[in-house]
Amino acid sequence: MPEFSKQSLKNLSTAHPDLQVLFREVVELFDCSILEGHRNQETQDKYYKDGKSQLKWPEGKHNKIPSEAVDVAPCPIDWNDTSRFYYFAGYVKGIADQLGIKIRFGGDWNQNTQVKDENFLDLVHFELIT
Repeated sequence: MPEFSKQSLKNLSTAHPDLQVLFREVVELFDCSILEGHRNQETQDKYYKDGKSQLKWPEGKHNKIPSEAVDVAPCPIDWNDTSRFYYFAGYVKGIADQLGIKIRFGGDWNQNTQVKDENFLDLVHFELIT
């Protein structure tokens, strides 16, 4: 059974309890890595400047304490295999629905299940809908 690394656990510990519950359930059957939970101002400013985020500090859900967003990748991580990220997101969404946790995936921001209509893709991003 997969389990989180110490770094993933540390990153997950900065996230909202609902996200912690969700991804502890996900990792039981789908190996994944928590890349980031809370994001500080310096990192958020850099990501915005580099085009990796569309939100300035403190507007992002990563900027809240606890974070209302996490970046999570399926393991082993292959950044070129985007299909696997979509597959993983479907798995995460299914578990979230079972747990009654409302989330949005960074590959389908408008949640219309049509992924080709998105202008900004963040395939590791999962956020609570509040």
